[in-house]
Amino acid sequence: MTGYGKAETIFRGRKLVCEIRSLNSKSMDLSTRLIPALRAHELDIRTIITSRLERGKVDLAICEQNSLLAGEGQSGASPINWAAAKTYAQQYGEQFGEPVPAEVMAAILRFPDVMKVAEDESEMTDEEWKDMQALLDRAIDAFIAFRTQEGAALQTMFTQKLDGIADLLAQVEPFEKGRVAKIKERLEANLAQLSAETQAQTDRNRLEQEMIYYLEKLDITEEKVRLTNHIKYFRETMGGEGAGVGKKLGFIAQEMGREINTLGSKSNQSEMQIIVVKMKDILEQIKEQVLNVL
Repeated sequence: MTGYGKAETIFRGRKLVCEIRSLNSKSMDLSTRLIPALRAHELDIRTIITSRLERGKVDLAICEQNSLLAGEGQSGASPINWAAAKTYAQQYGEQFGEPVPAEVMAAILRFPDVMKVAEDESEMTDEEWKDMQALLDRAIDAFIAFRTQEGAALQTMFTQKLDGIADLLAQVEPFEKGRVAKIKERLEANLAQLSAETQAQTDRNRLEQEMIYYLEKLDITEEKVRLTNHIKYFRETMGGEGAGVGKKLGFIAQEMGREINTLGSKSNQSEMQIIVVKMKDILEQIKEQVLNVL
């Protein structure tokens, strides 16, 4: 959902810049900074932004270029509204009957409404509003193009990470095959250490049943199949369009995490546990980036 878009135009002889920035958010969180002439159309602007960008923490600024730069903390001399400064000076003279001292004039020049040029707050004509809509559309188009480029990079990254998990899952198989035999041998060895009297009293059928039950509890075939299906579904969902893909990918990643955790709980070999840790690490990277998907 992160993105950036910018467009420019000339409005009433001044250069206007429209900038759109966005960060991740579960819903649409829009803040605006507009020239006075656009304030009457703020609701229309919000409707346009919400309908096209859908969600994200969005900052929209449509301002004169100089005031936009000043808002970003860049250096440069601030324009002065001399008409406002003159009015304050006249009021001082009328009140105190003397010329304005230098230190008072310096204070007047720091007044907020003196530090900027008076803006034209007259209502926009229909043609001017159409121009502003075109400006906004161009900025949104640039913003969406940025998002699309970022999305393509994310898709490539997700594909690589999913391939990594699939490769690690394949590495589990050699350890899985020998694991059951080792567990059975260990149980038989422990049984052999029992006294002859105890062994004679042991119900072999019941022992075999319990052993089968125990080995079934350690079987990870279902977890491997489900994890493989989740990886496949994640890939298919990445190719989808429209809003909500990011949320679906987040849910799939959660299900992948459950299967990986179950694999870890059933792993009683250090080699398999190391593989599970690596899979968890890759999945966490996927979860972090899924938040960037719309």
